[in-house]
Amino acid sequence: MKNRYDIAGAQGRFEPGSSDTVLANRLGISDPFDIADAELVLLQQLYQAVLVEAFPDRRLTVQDLKDWHRRWLGNVYDWAGEERSVNMSKGDFHFAAAAQVSRLLQQFEQACLVKYTPCHGLAIESLIEAIAVTHVELILIYPFREGNGRPSRLLSDVMAVQAGVGPLDYSAWDQDRNGYFAAIQYGAAMNYAPMANKVRQALGRI
Repeated sequence: MKNRYDIAGAQGRFEPGSSDTVLANRLGISDPFDIADAELVLLQQLYQAVLVEAFPDRRLTVQDLKDWHRRWLGNVYDWAGEERSVNMSKGDFHFAAAAQVSRLLQQFEQACLVKYTPCHGLAIESLIEAIAVTHVELILIYPFREGNGRPSRLLSDVMAVQAGVGPLDYSAWDQDRNGYFAAIQYGAAMNYAPMANKVRQALGRI
């Protein structure tokens, strides 16, 4: 099984015996399917904590994202919740340079989180736009070493629940991974319409 992402620059540590398919982890897991299962169980616990036990019905911050990531993967990876220090790409598409992550997260907080959250009272089309822009911009930054997609989805879910219409159904996204990533690439050129269509679909509005 190949790595999901090509990493430019300094390499992270991999778990011995994993053939460089599993990052070094506190659980000593070397099988990529086993680590995925462990992360899924912990993700369910994170969703319970955020959406049920202590729902953040307020303006969200970058620190919230870091706290969610640490709460999710803190028992698995030493660097959970920390900004990544390696450059990353997927195929020919490069995410933000590691050296720019801190600055870009500050901009993201002002341009997206301060602007859009809390999402109380947003009309549905305004909410769709807010989620689409926020999701694209966070994915383009790709702030963490691993596990960026799920906290990004959790952020979208929190925004939708704040507006009283969520969470989202991501099954169509999972069935069309190429279409999803294409929407991210369009967003890199500030064309958020394809991602808005994805969000509209996930909210059951088409």
